[in-house]
Amino acid sequence: MSLDLPTRPRVKPLDGVLVVSLEQAVAVPYATRLLADLGARVIKVERPDGGDFARHYDTACGSVSSYFAWTNVGKESLTLDLKHPAAREILNRLVTTADVVLCNLSPGAARRLAVDASSLRTVKPDLVIGELSGYGTSGPYESRKAFDALVQSEAGLVELTGEGDVTARAGISVADIAAGVQLQSAVLAALLHRSRTGEGATLSLSLFEAMTEWMHQPMLYAAGTGQAAPRTGAHHPSIAPYGPFPCADGAVHLAVQNDPQWRRLCTVLGRPELADDPRFGTVTSRVAHRPALHAELDFTPWTAADLIEALDKADVPAARTRSVADLPAHPQLTARDRLADVPVPDGEITVLRPPVDSTAWEWTPGPVPALGEHTDHVLHGLGYSAERIAALRTQSAI
Repeated sequence: MSLDLPTRPRVKPLDGVLVVSLEQAVAVPYATRLLADLGARVIKVERPDGGDFARHYDTACGSVSSYFAWTNVGKESLTLDLKHPAAREILNRLVTTADVVLCNLSPGAARRLAVDASSLRTVKPDLVIGELSGYGTSGPYESRKAFDALVQSEAGLVELTGEGDVTARAGISVADIAAGVQLQSAVLAALLHRSRTGEGATLSLSLFEAMTEWMHQPMLYAAGTGQAAPRTGAHHPSIAPYGPFPCADGAVHLAVQNDPQWRRLCTVLGRPELADDPRFGTVTSRVAHRPALHAELDFTPWTAADLIEALDKADVPAARTRSVADLPAHPQLTARDRLADVPVPDGEITVLRPPVDSTAWEWTPGPVPALGEHTDHVLHGLGYSAERIAALRTQSAI
């Protein structure tokens, strides 16, 4: 008997939802990229003189940076000089058609440009408005600059990361990602609230507090033990052996979390007696004797492929330690068709599909916009004539 699965409709859950975003850098652009993945129409408002400064962080994706290409798939770019009265009129007209407005300008700049929540609410009362600040709109850090690495440092992540006396920032923009994910989640909840009550909502989020939420576990550990977990590089601070170990052609990352797994690892090594060594009999004792433990674990005669095969057969958790440059060719991603090509200004790049699949809709990638690429299209949709658009461009309003 065959099972007939439902055909996924082309309509996405946020089809018909218009998001206007006064965004730059990573955090809010990532949130709106996630909303675009779900079908929202996202109009990104950028300065005419260069646009979002994240466009120029690097040149890895043609004329846009890797950061910009990652966070701006499927959006439209509208250029507006919000200091120009005509541009403000355009923005107000656009806001009256919007469902969501997001902003990560500084609180002071947002107030001066009248794009803060209280000003926008007078234009359209039932808006969902999201405001991201660095440290919040009160407290001694209210006016401080906040960028990802600075927030990692203030939240204790840099002090926690590294090895021995050497600290390190996380290798990705974890504070920005934390804020973007939480902002997207809150926007979805606010849209649901509006659909039930007809009421809009103002969402306030700080980069710092988004990061501190992710620091909960190490904070609780430090509070409960009286000290922060030690820096152990890629190895786990409270479990061993748990980390990368060299082999003949690279490294394999072990994740031995209990005593039965430890015994099976010793069998793979051909040294079952090692499991009964009193220094290594429990998770706690293995951590206490970590240097001696690591000295006993010699995988250099093995190739990574052979070692992984043996560990898999023995049910010992492990993984290859791979280069990020190898990620597009990862056998799991390619086997599951998790890659897609999208246009960028001056070319095309390969991106990863969103990690959540749904039986209710299908993701289709959109291009990464050039600066101001959709300005004329958006203004035509708002009722502006070609002549008026040309005049606005002459006035440097757009």
